[in-house]
Amino acid sequence: MRRGPDEAGSGTVLTIGGVVVVLALAVMVLFGVGANLAVHRARTAADLAALSAAAEYDAGEEPCGAATRVAGENGAALADCAVVGDAFDFVVSVTVSLPVFGPAWVPGQVRASAHAGRLSG
Repeated sequence: MRRGPDEAGSGTVLTIGGVVVVLALAVMVLFGVGANLAVHRARTAADLAALSAAAEYDAGEEPCGAATRVAGENGAALADCAVVGDAFDFVVSVTVSLPVFGPAWVPGQVRASAHAGRLSG
């Protein structure tokens, strides 16, 4: 079966179009995975910051300084730190933020909060 002159190269155009669509989908998936990874990193940083702040407060030290340091060591920034209660019964709450890079549909930063209380009985 012979093709007419108007069909010459149509397979190439369709193949290039298919490759472009697959590459666009792959880029979108990679940015989504990156945003998901940032959420997990922010949660981990918040957990560690809250635990270190609770340990510092239990030792009679300033909890928010420790939370700031630990959050920074995990690539996040401390957005909020609060202590509720007294020296015997307390909860330290921290919120951290972490930047996310990507196109406009990916959030610019993610936030995570964590709470920790007295570590020893």
